[in-house]
Amino acid sequence: MVTNFSAGQTDTMKRYDEVLVALRRIIRATDLHSKQLSKTSGLTAPQLLILQTLRHNDDMTVGEVAKKVSLSQATVTTIIDRLEKRHYVLRERGTLDKRKVYLRLTDEAYEVLKSAPRPLQESFIRQFQDLQEWEQTMILSSLERVAQMMDAQHIDASPVLDVGALDRANSTPTVDNSDS
Repeated sequence: MVTNFSAGQTDTMKRYDEVLVALRRIIRATDLHSKQLSKTSGLTAPQLLILQTLRHNDDMTVGEVAKKVSLSQATVTTIIDRLEKRHYVLRERGTLDKRKVYLRLTDEAYEVLKSAPRPLQESFIRQFQDLQEWEQTMILSSLERVAQMMDAQHIDASPVLDVGALDRANSTPTVDNSDS
């Protein structure tokens, strides 16, 4: 009976390791895509998401953008500040309501968007939507449970696949030569 318990424990540890490897692969894929995005366009994934949102929606305020991309208004404000310094976004007061400030893309933003790669989550979303509803529910339930097991359920997150702070100033890519 002890032998069966030990064998079962080994199987559990093996599955445990496989889960950790899968999580590490997800983190690495996100990190590598983020670095490639930064290298090719000089943008972070959240910056690109906000620029794309503004390209597809006219006359948006910071609050409206925040709701659309599922980020806090404070985070979006910080990202917009950085994009404005890089001459990608303009803030304009409303003509009818002077209290409202609308965001507009500059010509430089449209140029950078032409050559920017697609965000990693676009490919994921396309493939996820092709799954059966029960598969989608199973994946969501499993990932929510993993987040709970990692005591991460309280962490505020958005549907942006990126590594690091969403409003980080430094978008210069770093070289990672590790095998991990």
